[in-house]
Amino acid sequence: MDPITAPLVLDLVASVAAAPRPYAEVMAAWRTSCPRLTVWEDALAAGLVACQDAGGALVVRATEAGRAALAAAGR
Repeated sequence: MDPITAPLVLDLVASVAAAPRPYAEVMAAWRTSCPRLTVWEDALAAGLVACQDAGGALVVRATEAGRAALAAAGR
């Protein structure tokens, strides 16, 4: 993980680890077109978060790897 964006990636993971969030809400908060701030893309590529169907609505959840990364960072 990029050391510059790692704290932001962990913030994203922590936000969905507390409770699954609707995909649209996560995208409104974390999507960016800036190539230097690829927080959502980095978290997804690293397998720290995942999108799942929850009764017809797409939600974002922290994965086991995401929870482990939070624990390793002392969060």
